[in-house]
Amino acid sequence: MKELATPFPAHWTVRQARDAYLAENGFTVDSYEARWTDASFFGVPFKVPNTKRHRWAIRLHDLHHVASGYGTDLVGEGEISAWELRSGLGSLGLYVGGIVVLGTLAGVTFAPRRVLAAWREAKGLRSLFTLGTAGGAAAYEELLALTVGELREWLGMSADGLASAPRKLHDYAPEPAT
Repeated sequence: MKELATPFPAHWTVRQARDAYLAENGFTVDSYEARWTDASFFGVPFKVPNTKRHRWAIRLHDLHHVASGYGTDLVGEGEISAWELRSGLGSLGLYVGGIVVLGTLAGVTFAPRRVLAAWREAKGLRSLFTLGTAGGAAAYEELLALTVGELREWLGMSADGLASAPRKLHDYAPEPAT
């Protein structure tokens, strides 16, 4: 399992950190608009429909990863899902909300203490999901122009994010350059 010890620096722009996050996970900006998107569960890859609501939510979900420092392995997705569930799902809808709930349950199964800690950390914090879709692309571009530190501050997080353990990457992430 690939492990990265440090959170994204607070002085980076959110765009810079988002792009680094996408690269280290083998994701692309283009995948945000794809009709289907890659997923995996227990190491089994599959595709999920990338509905309009999912396209909007996955962009913001990735920014939650950038700010929090939670990984993309099963436990990290459980942590971020529990945090998102408690901090506010906004108007995600049944399909995307169901993905968040399933992520939380999977995380609880494998790392109950870490996922419960993420749940507790979310109390009183903001979620980007609560922004709604009104601002659309313009609002998202504004988020990308912030620094990671400014995003964390807006969300109510500490300057270093939330993760208590190094972030681990999912099974299909590319090997880090050495």
